Amino acid sequence: MTSRERVLAALARQPTDRVPRLLYEEAIGYTPAIDALLRERCAPKAPRDYFAMDITSVAFAPTALPRDRFAPWLGADAATALATGQVDEWGVWWKTGNSYHFADVGSPLRGELGLERLSEYPMPDLDQAYRFAGVRERVDALHGQGFAVAAYAGSVFEQSWYIRGLEDLMVDMLAAPEIAHHLFDRTSALQRHAAEQFARAGVDIIITGDDVAGQHGLLISHGTWREFLKPRLAATARAAKAANPHAYVFYHSDGDVSPLVPELIEAGIDILNPIQPECMDPAAIKRQYGNRLAFWGTVSVQRTMPLGSPEEVKAEVRARIRDVGRGGGFILAPAHVLGPETPWENIVAFFEAADSCMETGS
Repeated sequence: MTSRERVLAALARQPTDRVPRLLYEEAIGYTPAIDALLRERCAPKAPRDYFAMDITSVAFAPTALPRDRFAPWLGADAATALATGQVDEWGVWWKTGNSYHFADVGSPLRGELGLERLSEYPMPDLDQAYRFAGVRERVDALHGQGFAVAAYAGSVFEQSWYIRGLEDLMVDMLAAPEIAHHLFDRTSALQRHAAEQFARAGVDIIITGDDVAGQHGLLISHGTWREFLKPRLAATARAAKAANPHAYVFYHSDGDVSPLVPELIEAGIDILNPIQPECMDPAAIKRQYGNRLAFWGTVSVQRTMPLGSPEEVKAEVRARIRDVGRGGGFILAPAHVLGPETPWENIVAFFEAADSCMETGS
């Protein structure tokens, strides 16, 4: 089977020659230390080819809009922020920290805010055709090479709090819901448009997501999620599937999202990621929802991948393939990006264990 045939068969719960696999970051992006490690050890091949990963990604083109349009919104720090080159197309200043790849989030709309001022805030131009020029051709070329293709359409809750500030957005949802709804409307409209454009271009897996949970439960109440986020997520899923009924919609949230799973299915989600094993039982989730939902991830990046021995990595991978891969509906991956402490030997062990398990999905 080609990688794409394998992925699509697994997602359709049909037999495959092996469980599809990848490092999570192949569809999102590697942390700098792991990127450097892989480049060194996999050369002259790309990591995707060295480890025979099954999914790769495409993205929209960079914006042509100038960053200095955010100067009035960045306050006294505007000149410094813009000079760093760390202000993104949403106006968020990603202040480089001192710890690996982590950064402080500089939110341009933090503090007192009214609807009039919010409505004037300059959003990205992700609704413009030039941002998606050439995507179909890149997707076709990757399909021709046998790969399944994913694309990230963006977040809503996360993107909104990056702009507004997490504490302020949380308060808005309780005390000024019109502010939260307005911001969510604008970010979700761009997510929905991106999802639709990627689906129309033939992308196999449309990636969405919001970290709405921690390891001890939801960050916001179930009712708040249902009011503010579920309808917008459902609209994105509908738009993607209207553009391409064969596209799968992927949803990412770290933490324990168990209470939301039935409603994620109702909203049109096909693939849940990452099933964080520190707080969710992958085997139990598979038993309960495996006939309606596929799973991507499940291998611990807090314990096993960085701190376990190669044999412990292999044992966890084999357990996941046995418990989650049987019957299809599973893409094997670490539960998130690999941190810089992850040793090369454990990455190799991950793929060796995957190679040794020939579960067919039957």
